[in-house]
Parts: sequence; C-alpha cells; structure tokens
Amino acid sequence: MSMTAVILLVGVLLLGGYAVLVYNALVRLKHGVSKAWANIDVLLRQRHEELPKLVEACKQYMQHERSTLEQVIQARNAVAQARDRHDVAALGAAETGLRAGLGQLFALAENYPQLKANESFQHLQQRISGLESGIADRRELYNEAVNLNNVRIEQFPDVVLARLFAFQAAELLRFSEAEKADVDLKQLFS
Repeated sequence: MSMTAVILLVGVLLLGGYAVLVYNALVRLKHGVSKAWANIDVLLRQRHEELPKLVEACKQYMQHERSTLEQVIQARNAVAQARDRHDVAALGAAETGLRAGLGQLFALAENYPQLKANESFQHLQQRISGLESGIADRRELYNEAVNLNNVRIEQFPDVVLARLFAFQAAELLRFSEAEKADVDLKQLFS
C-alpha cells in the first residue's frame, strides 16, 4: 500500500469520525429540546389539573365575577389545545391570556376576605403560583436548548450534516409583551 493511499485512508477515517461526532452532537441537542419541552409539559399539565379546583373554590364567593372565571377556563383550554398540538407559538399566546386571567382573578380575590381566608383557596393559589414560577424557569431552559440546537444546525460544517439528515430548527417559546408589562392594579380594581 502506497503512502498516498495510507494518507487518503487516514483522511477518510478522520472525516468519517468527525461526521459521527457531529451527528451525535446534533442528536443530543435535538433530544435536549424534546426533554426541555417535556419538562414544561409536566408543569402545564399539573397547572391544568389545578385550575378547575381554583375556579370552583372561587365560584362559591365570587358570584359577580363569572366573566373572569370563564376567561380563566377558556384560557386554560386554549393552553391545553396548543400543548397537545405542540404548537409553541399558539402556546405562547394562550399562556399570555391565561396569566392575565389568573392575575385578574387573584387581584379580584382581594375584594373577598372570606375567599382569601379559605384554606383551599390559599393552598391552590400557592400551588399555582409555584407552578407558574416553575414554568418560567423551565421556559428559560427550553429556550436555551432551542437556541443551542438552532445555532449548531446553522454553523458550518455542521449545517451540511444537519441538512443531510433533516435536522430541524425548533421554535422559541415566547410570551407577548403584554405579559411582560407591569400589572396595572388600578385597572384591575376599577
């Protein structure tokens, strides 16, 4: 075997080894995005199960606030539908509506001392607030996983293998600017 053939064979083996490493890294990133989504999905499902209990606890006290309670339930259903379809853009919009409804519900609860003193309501409010914090934390981790995936599949030379094996960019989970804005307490109590 000539020296040229040996050099060519070593080059092909190195190139093949590099391609395997890049492919495996892309697979890890893709599954990292799926894992991060699954972590968000767990919390969304838990919150989905808690919201009807909260609304039921509020119904007993908040007879005149039916529209707020209905808004929370409709938003809850929109989040569930978007989650089930894995529609990240629709989920972001539905989450914005749900968080606005919950904010309004908790603000209105201030007008009902008996409701605020209700142990079940207090427990559910704390549980949902904790889930909201967890969702925010996991959304950050999800978006980081998406960013790492998307950057890697666009970088050269990884883009060649990413296109060859049809690795897809993932969508960031975004919430609207309205959700990030400060809550206008005057508007909630008027």
